[in-house]
Amino acid sequence: MKRREFITLIGGAAAAWPLAARAQRPDQMRRIGVLMSIAEGDQVARGRVAAFEEALRSLGWSIGQNVRVDWRWAAGDPNRMKAYAAELVAMKMEVIVANSPQVTGVLLKETQEIPIVFVQVADPVGSGFVASLAKPGGNVTGFASFDPQLGGKWLEILKEIAPRVTRAQILLDTQYAGYVALSQVIETVASRLGVVPIVARIHDAAEIKDAIQTFAQEPNGGLVVLPSPVTAVERQLIVGLAAKHRLPAVYPYKFFTLSGGLVAYGVDPPDFYRRAASYVDLILKGAKPWDLPVQYPTKFEFVINRKTANELGLAVPWALLIAATELID
Repeated sequence: MKRREFITLIGGAAAAWPLAARAQRPDQMRRIGVLMSIAEGDQVARGRVAAFEEALRSLGWSIGQNVRVDWRWAAGDPNRMKAYAAELVAMKMEVIVANSPQVTGVLLKETQEIPIVFVQVADPVGSGFVASLAKPGGNVTGFASFDPQLGGKWLEILKEIAPRVTRAQILLDTQYAGYVALSQVIETVASRLGVVPIVARIHDAAEIKDAIQTFAQEPNGGLVVLPSPVTAVERQLIVGLAAKHRLPAVYPYKFFTLSGGLVAYGVDPPDFYRRAASYVDLILKGAKPWDLPVQYPTKFEFVINRKTANELGLAVPWALLIAATELID
């Protein structure tokens, strides 16, 4: 090899060394942890990962180059949540994104120092995570998923799409105050709508199955499925039991209707992850979580599965059809 060619080759390689070193040296890499309550193989997981990582890239972060994202998936298992929370804290993450109130709660037991950005948490003040929406305090802030008053809206939708319903079973995971607040609003609105509310406290698949089967023994029933990791993970079971017992049901997320659920009114979860990325970006650039106000959603999805409605013999009112953001046939 000629001397000039050798110098050119070495020079080109040397120019690439700093970039390669930056990509590989851990002290140059910013660290983000994400603890999810759902399973990695869940079909809705991909959309949330994509939304979060795409938003990071739009803010100038290059995954694997100047930032590393460590995902952990609890699949609705409380013990796994605790283990992963401890692991992420031990790994000294600079900021951790917490999916659900359960995850937020276990992380706060592990650290009062690492900034936490929560998503999909109902009533974060009532749950004790933040002092107020405007001034969260402590090491946590984020994006609340549901105002408790939304519980009344769910029951109104159920009654409108299935007027014969006079009994409504509320599938409630009682672990956090936000879920309980939703249920309390539903119970308050029920009397005005001529509906008897029946709260089913559920924590796993067996309790869900037992509650719905027992409830379905009496006529004119319907379901209000509240958000929680267990109802999300067990959505196929819930939707299947609702179909088997011919129970009209209202759900908190679109993905329930994609699994055959009747109607859903709620937020778009991937949007939370895009917005969470903006807070992660600010924190990595020096912002403090107590200076970032908790935000409620401004965008909602209203999805009706007309195929399921037909199978239940329900004529969906025209007012609901034109109000829907999406119809599934």
